[in-house]
Amino acid sequence: LLIMLWWSVACMLHGFATTFAWLLVMRFLLGMGEGGAFPAATRVVAEWLAPQERATAMGFINAGTAVGALLAPPLIGLVLIYNGWRAVFFSSGAIGLVWVLWWAILYRGNTSRATEALVEARQLAERLTFREIASLRSVQGLVFAKFMSDSAWYFMLFWLPKYLYDARNFDIKQVSYYAWIPYAASGIGSFIGGWCSSRLLRSGRSLNLARKLVLGINAAMMPAVMLVPHVPVSYALALFSIAFFAQQSWSGLIMTIPADVFPLSAVGTVSGLVGFGGSIGGAIFGLIAGALLGHGFSYSVLFATIGTFHLIGFLVLVYVGGKIQPLRTEDLREIESHA
Repeated sequence: LLIMLWWSVACMLHGFATTFAWLLVMRFLLGMGEGGAFPAATRVVAEWLAPQERATAMGFINAGTAVGALLAPPLIGLVLIYNGWRAVFFSSGAIGLVWVLWWAILYRGNTSRATEALVEARQLAERLTFREIASLRSVQGLVFAKFMSDSAWYFMLFWLPKYLYDARNFDIKQVSYYAWIPYAASGIGSFIGGWCSSRLLRSGRSLNLARKLVLGINAAMMPAVMLVPHVPVSYALALFSIAFFAQQSWSGLIMTIPADVFPLSAVGTVSGLVGFGGSIGGAIFGLIAGALLGHGFSYSVLFATIGTFHLIGFLVLVYVGGKIQPLRTEDLREIESHA
């Protein structure tokens, strides 16, 4: 509730901007609000849902970003036409405040989850410091995997229109007409990835296999993006769609794992660390991509590079992150003994 209230107010404050400095500060505050959404969502999923249902739920939640990406442009266009750009921020923030009111009235926490029967592990986890949580190899593996995958995702997300302009000679109308296709694929991928992992769990497969098998398939699909600069534009859009599908399937599962592994008292912290790793990766590689293009490197080099990122992240997750299983009391005691 608080993070959405923060985001909604920051969004509305954009509409009062009269200087670039004001706009810059509001963008920073908006990003802070946005960054808190998925850790909070993961915490709610962990609180209410059994492991067999979590990946599907996170897939639905993650698919919401794709639905928003599809619906927002035409709605924003209508607001712009009739009321100007400031009204875009006022109306978006107002919708967020309505959501805050709805959540405050209807949402109730669930303190009776069967997974919280591990009372001792939960109590020990509550005593862990931020530094101790960050020192866990399982956390470091997740953070690095998200760092690598979001480096590729942010590049595709923000550079796709520019690539279509620069390398494929699209105009604004063509970009508007075709660019929605990969985003639609990302929404489908979010749901399908979560559903497949949940189905594996329900069929008796281990938590470790149910998560890693789907993640591995997603990572193996991502090198398709390497071929984008070398094929006709229709095939390029198909390859983008495959990559967007796999990335968002991957993303939903990565954000589910903190709920699988950690007691409720630590889920939000771990999810926040994972989200931080992804955002920093996206920011850093965005700067690198701009610098490389500015120094004469082609899009082929960049696509060849990002096509490897998910595979690298997956290998680190497997060999550094260890087995995906609920955190045991002995694990927590070992951390405390080394502190």
